[in-house]
Amino acid sequence: MPKPCFREFRMLLAPSIVLLTVSVIAQNAAPRLPADRLDGPPLAEVLILGSYHMDNPGRDIINMQADDVLTAKRQSEIRDVLDTVARFHPTKIAIEAPSDSPKLQMYQEYLAGKHELSRDEREQIGFSLGKKLKLPKIYGIDVPGEFPFATVQDYAKAHGREQQAESLGSNVQRMVQEDDAFLKSHTILQMLQRINSSEAVRRDLAAYAMFAHFGEEDDWAGATLLTDWYQRNMRIHTNLLNILQPGDRVLVVYGSGHLGLLRRSVEADPTLKLRTLDEFVKP
Repeated sequence: MPKPCFREFRMLLAPSIVLLTVSVIAQNAAPRLPADRLDGPPLAEVLILGSYHMDNPGRDIINMQADDVLTAKRQSEIRDVLDTVARFHPTKIAIEAPSDSPKLQMYQEYLAGKHELSRDEREQIGFSLGKKLKLPKIYGIDVPGEFPFATVQDYAKAHGREQQAESLGSNVQRMVQEDDAFLKSHTILQMLQRINSSEAVRRDLAAYAMFAHFGEEDDWAGATLLTDWYQRNMRIHTNLLNILQPGDRVLVVYGSGHLGLLRRSVEADPTLKLRTLDEFVKP
């Protein structure tokens, strides 16, 4: 029987090498949360900390006007926030930034003493707590998305419902003004407790839900806006899942507008346990 030449031997060996390589990669890959389990105890804990935008970036349709978080008084209050959230003992911190955001490199520069914290809540809370807990990195889980508010306005105008759309906007404006007034006379921790309360989350979800009233068959203006908003938040949730491993306790620092949908997603997942800010505030 003729012996196989080297080329034939290499061809016979190649599938085994591929299988061995795949096996080694699988063994070295970080363990993921199971995607096929509907029952059982949670395997990771998530604390979603909804925050107002401390640096007043003006990215939302209606924006708060926060005072300067870099004053001595507010910095003392930030330290109180960090001490409170640290009781959760996060093993990871995720912020409202894409996975390739320069913000993540800024954290490395901050750890090296080459970056001063800005007023941005992602830095004031995320960076500061990460350094306090000696975490080597933080994670960006944000996803860009559309919020076609002008389409809803156009629909309302075309159907004689401008007053209703304006009234909805006025209600949201009033809620923001109430938050502004509250912050002026309360600490940052108290403000975050207010934002993260069940009532505030319910109220914010209700405000979004009302957009569905603006539309009809073949002109789904409000429903389209909500679909885009829900899609963005579900993609954020998937990005969160992709950084999780069994045993993790992850702090998610995000704009409060995302809080309701992100909480719902975590609550619905049997592999996750939702934690809330109030659990860690000292009485």
